[in-house]
Amino acid sequence: MSNKPLNRLKAILAEQGKTNNWLAAQLKKSVTTTSRWCSNKTQPSVENMAAIAKLLGIDIKDLLHPTKK
Repeated sequence: MSNKPLNRLKAILAEQGKTNNWLAAQLKKSVTTTSRWCSNKTQPSVENMAAIAKLLGIDIKDLLHPTKK
């Protein structure tokens, strides 16, 4: 598997002017957890991805990098 990031969370938060600290507070998660998601060191569960998408008002697919072109 390549080192290509799997999620676009950091970019989407930046586009919306939000931070991973804001996300952590909204989801009641630690800042460390959301930081690891934003840096693609770990990936959020499907349930957390759905909650993130809802909070940001986007489709869950927008959080992921496409696997096909």
